[in-house]
Amino acid sequence: MTSPAGLGLSPEQARFNMIEQQIRPWEVLDGRVLDLLARVHREDYVPEAHKALAFADLELPLTAQGTDGPCMLAPKVQARLLQDLQLKPTDRVLEIGTGSGYMAALMAGLARQVVTLEIDPALADMARANLARQGLTQVEVRQADAAAQDFAACRQGAPFDAIVLGGSVAEVPPALLSLLAPGGRLAAVVGHEPVMRATIVTRTGEAAFQTAQPWDTVAPRLLNFPAPSRFRF
Repeated sequence: MTSPAGLGLSPEQARFNMIEQQIRPWEVLDGRVLDLLARVHREDYVPEAHKALAFADLELPLTAQGTDGPCMLAPKVQARLLQDLQLKPTDRVLEIGTGSGYMAALMAGLARQVVTLEIDPALADMARANLARQGLTQVEVRQADAAAQDFAACRQGAPFDAIVLGGSVAEVPPALLSLLAPGGRLAAVVGHEPVMRATIVTRTGEAAFQTAQPWDTVAPRLLNFPAPSRFRF
């Protein structure tokens, strides 16, 4: 493999540096998450053209479209979302935006089952291959437009104990919140550039939800999600 970040480091040293210099300073201190980041090899989910940047504090393109297309979120963003989800060994998780399968692989290390939806057929195939190479049979990759027909593809297997969105959205669709089990959590990056907020929504009752927005970031948009008008009167 090409030396990570072009610095001549071994993958092990580059991974250690990623955890200690990028992820811990972003208040990711959960030992279970840090252990997973050390064990689940990020470079195994990065396209060959970008393996030298596998541990860099960057969004990495997953297709030939470059940064205008689907991207792998920066390591610290994925790690913080994973920590905020507070997954348990009994949890069933829905992910929208599989990408290369890395986030699904991380969640599979904490939860019972992960169902992940990817709109791009080539990326869905890539993720399946990446996950199969690691023997992660508890992850099911479905190729589907998650937002189509009021999120019909997401309803199979609902309710879920956790839902995570692999890109940003203008707002959290109520149709997704309805798929949370009691006590379930949804993690998403919500808002508009230049400032978006990590948003954690917990279902506290039949029609009751609690929302927290603990940190700021920016992430590429998920495709086809409802985009309400930004104009206000």
